Amino acid sequence: MNLTLRIWRQQGPEDKGRMVTYQVEDVSPDMSFLEMLDVLNERLILAGEEPIAFDHDCREGICGMCSLMINGEAHGPQRGTTACQLHMRQFSDGDTIDIEPWRARAFPVVKDLVVNRNAFDRIIAAGGYVTAPTGSAPEAHATPVAKANADAAFESAACIGCGACVAACPNGSGMLFTAAKITQLSLLPQGQPERYTRVIGMVDAHDEAGFGGCTNIGECAAACPKGIPLSNIGRLNRDYLKASALRAGTPGS
Repeated sequence: MNLTLRIWRQQGPEDKGRMVTYQVEDVSPDMSFLEMLDVLNERLILAGEEPIAFDHDCREGICGMCSLMINGEAHGPQRGTTACQLHMRQFSDGDTIDIEPWRARAFPVVKDLVVNRNAFDRIIAAGGYVTAPTGSAPEAHATPVAKANADAAFESAACIGCGACVAACPNGSGMLFTAAKITQLSLLPQGQPERYTRVIGMVDAHDEAGFGGCTNIGECAAACPKGIPLSNIGRLNRDYLKASALRAGTPGS
């Protein structure tokens, strides 16, 4: 396939970026999207030009590094797929493809297609942990967990922190990520000691990082490559209301 790529180039955080057009020939339909970018970068290097900066690591859809807006869609047109697992067979010969970084105030551009997602780390640091007692490990089945809770916790733990939810949200909200990280702990016995301090701390860290507010549009869940459900945000909101009442000392809370 022969493709026209329009790629965002930005030298640094303080520089003004622009879309630059590149022609790429003989692209195999079996290439992944990142392999196609590798080919382009090899040609740029051979021509003495600066290669395009983009994030990647495992290339197995696990690490969440491959953060790209492809034709205006987070991770591209294939649902439930990260950019590294998107293959060029999803496109046609002669297509023009726009490739941009995540667009969110909380994710400033570092260079080209690379953004700074440290805001997610600050949310995790604010409450993404459990009390760890000392001593030997308890028996695996010493604390019963209802299957529905275990399933929902595992579903939430599938979040890879890629930031597609933020990029897809018109408000630039990171609430789906925050809700997933809160839910995976709040449904398990090990997460109960910090349950209400956790939700307050993580939501406050979310807001302080500059993410927008959630208005339940649902674009986040639609763009999530791991299928994190929107219902997690409802669970977060319930815990936050309870935690706020406890903090205020509301009678009967």
